[in-house]
Amino acid sequence: MLAQTGTGVLKGTIVDKDSKEPIIGATVQLLNDLSKGTASDVDGNYVLVLDTGYYKVLCSYLGLQTDTFSLKIKENEIFQKNIVLKQAGRTLETVVVSSGKFEQKIEELTVSMEVLKPNLISNKNTTSIETALEQVPGLTIIDNDPQIRGGSGFTFGVGSRVAIVVDGVPLLSGDAGRPEWSYIPVENIEQIEIIKGASSVLYGSSALNGVINIRSAYPRAKPKTSINYSAGQYSIPQAPAENWYKTRGNNSFPGFSNLNLFHSRIIKNNLDFVIGANFNIDQGYIGPPPPAKFIPNDLKEVLHMEDTGVVFTNDQMIKQRGRVNVNLRYRAKRIQGLNFGLNANFMLNKTNMVFAWLDDSLGLYRGYPGAVFLEDQVLFNVDPFIKYTTKNGLSHSIQTRLFNSDNVISNNQSNKGTMYFGEYQIQRKFKSIDLNFIGGVVGNISKSTSRLYVSSGQPSNQIVNTSAYIQLDKKFWRILNLSGGIRYENFKINDLKADDAFIYRIGGNLQLTRATFIRSSYGLGYRYPTITERYITTKAGMFGVFPNPDLKPEKSKSFEVGVKQGFKIGNCKGYLDVAAFHQKYENNIEYLFGAWDPSVSIIGFKFLNTGNSQVRGLDFSLAATTAETNKRFGVSTLIGYTYIEPISLTPDSVYGYSKLTDGSVGQALTYKNSSMDTTGNVLKYRFKHMFKLDIEFKIYKFNFGVSNRYYTKMQNIDKAFVDIEQLTKDADIFFDRIYATKFWAKHIEISVWDARLSYSVTDKQRIAIVCNNIFNEAYSLRPMKIESPRTAAIQYVLTF
Repeated sequence: MLAQTGTGVLKGTIVDKDSKEPIIGATVQLLNDLSKGTASDVDGNYVLVLDTGYYKVLCSYLGLQTDTFSLKIKENEIFQKNIVLKQAGRTLETVVVSSGKFEQKIEELTVSMEVLKPNLISNKNTTSIETALEQVPGLTIIDNDPQIRGGSGFTFGVGSRVAIVVDGVPLLSGDAGRPEWSYIPVENIEQIEIIKGASSVLYGSSALNGVINIRSAYPRAKPKTSINYSAGQYSIPQAPAENWYKTRGNNSFPGFSNLNLFHSRIIKNNLDFVIGANFNIDQGYIGPPPPAKFIPNDLKEVLHMEDTGVVFTNDQMIKQRGRVNVNLRYRAKRIQGLNFGLNANFMLNKTNMVFAWLDDSLGLYRGYPGAVFLEDQVLFNVDPFIKYTTKNGLSHSIQTRLFNSDNVISNNQSNKGTMYFGEYQIQRKFKSIDLNFIGGVVGNISKSTSRLYVSSGQPSNQIVNTSAYIQLDKKFWRILNLSGGIRYENFKINDLKADDAFIYRIGGNLQLTRATFIRSSYGLGYRYPTITERYITTKAGMFGVFPNPDLKPEKSKSFEVGVKQGFKIGNCKGYLDVAAFHQKYENNIEYLFGAWDPSVSIIGFKFLNTGNSQVRGLDFSLAATTAETNKRFGVSTLIGYTYIEPISLTPDSVYGYSKLTDGSVGQALTYKNSSMDTTGNVLKYRFKHMFKLDIEFKIYKFNFGVSNRYYTKMQNIDKAFVDIEQLTKDADIFFDRIYATKFWAKHIEISVWDARLSYSVTDKQRIAIVCNNIFNEAYSLRPMKIESPRTAAIQYVLTF
């Protein structure tokens, strides 16, 4: 720019090309001095006073393509420039915030990330968010437990190694560290960002293997209302398991219905108001267990068995859910840069948990006596927040959360918990040197009360976590991004000695060509055991869950190198991403089946440190679309393939001892003698090959989409399943025989296809038919738990 005396004014309006709505909060900056700029107001208007001279100007907004233009400012002149921004697709234009907690283009990240847009979530008729997440390359959800690149085994969802956050605030339960998927408001999602790899520096203990960040949508200039209703039913399973459906009593197929409501608006130019609701009824595809066989009381006492004579009805197995959420954000009129608000969510949920099938043939879709629990949940959270950004770009924010859970569960499994969370964060973007600084302090108190945890000496327990972090992101020569951060974690459970750790991460991203980016990162991870993992003691029938107060924290080292290649072929644009990763784990915590303490129960599960392990592999993902360039025809797709080598590094290390029925110490347990298949020392409960595909075609007013999820056989499971099969066989006069290994051995691969067809009646109305598991495959992702048979649903969406 050639400076001259005097000043002039640049002004105009910024609108969204597709919706024609004004854009609130779009930034207008000088390209050669990003510290000088402004933002559009509630009507999309912006004003920028400049010295006379020549300028290049950049206009940007999250989720939209940036625009640049040149101009000359003359003295006392008003230069009018109206700006139209286009939508960014699932390509290299996608803007994310999860990696560094500030806006970045996805191609410039130093870590692997996938992004799910709300269209895919809605089009798949998602009633609980995990069903949409199943399509993410490298991510598997096994019985509610998220796994990224095989970083964890099967744990019933307890002690998640993947952080689940909503708008940056954690949403895992305080006592068990497990996700409540149905609690997440699917009706109000801007996009979902999935970080693959250790992310503990910014997100803390639970982010050992990655992060799932659900970002809520805030209102635009025009109010928006959406009504999404669907109803459907389950198909008859494949023979011979269809017999249960014929004995339901009313000769009807189980069905389900779902209603999502959403409304957002800006009130008096300053108050953002969002309200959403969900109502769901699901008869389920797993029926109640039959009455247990008669067991004499003296034998029950010898085996320390709970009474399994409780009989549930089909009506008791029906799931019912009601949820309401509200988001409020006020932008202060008198203090520029200040906004504050409150987010809240409330849910009543009647559900059930089935831990084991009746058998592997006729009883696939029925529960085992004593292994079915009914649950009534009351969950709510209240999240006050405040944020202030100064004119020079210094930002202060405070986010807090009160999360309360009250779970009334049959068979004396009830528990209550409260989590208190607070985070102060300071952020500064030094635009003149292209440096972003972020730092923060975090406090988290998780309290839980339940007789499940009396092995600690009391039913009430708490974990206190304090932490602090700093991260710097610097860009050099507009092509090289370097990122580094450090975090201090301190945990204390009850009155035990505190445990602390320092962790760090570093990474870089280099732009080789206009659309070629290579990246590399290295980081440490740390996860502290939950209250549940340490202290849970319970039993159901012959099954038990055993405490382990001596659990040690898990630690990890994660390295990754990757390349993201953008492309444009005709009207098709997208990217191909390839990553190689290597993760090492110390003090692995696994949820293992065995004979741990006959004074509690003859057999069951226990959390144990099983030694050290590593997971290395390759991850491919392809995202492409043509839909944005042609309103009458288009194709969009997301494809991924993941290969992992999950290996035990300490296969002969003793991690525990079984106990005999007389209380004496039994076998010393190692990876080698507790595994079904030790070939290559492969870890338990992992899939070595995973393939994901979702593709959607648009032809005029019709959209047709298909999805596929493919897994090779789970090579290794607990050998103790053989023991329990033999035990129930030898005593089948008293017990229903358990079958687990035959189904596992028979099914060498899993391939599940879904399909959907929709028709846009008008610009505001859409109807669809959604069919999941269209070939009605009987498949299992973990031993003794069958997945859903085919479902078919009709969906109606009204948006105005």
